[in-house]
Amino acid sequence: MATVLSIVLILAALFMIVTVLLQSSDESGISALSGQNNSYLSKSKAKTFEAKLALGTKIAAAVFIVLSLVMLVIK
Repeated sequence: MATVLSIVLILAALFMIVTVLLQSSDESGISALSGQNNSYLSKSKAKTFEAKLALGTKIAAAVFIVLSLVMLVIK
């Protein structure tokens, strides 16, 4: 039982690392200083792939926290 939970915990951690690394950085402050304007297309793009990455990160973090607490209780 503990071995299966350990494997799932490692997979959740790896998935969370990958999703965080795939997310684009928030450069809104830098672009505001340089006078760049965000277009409508860039905003709608953030609603698709970026939103899915953010959701995946949140789910992976929740799974990681819950499994960590379960592993603490088991041991």
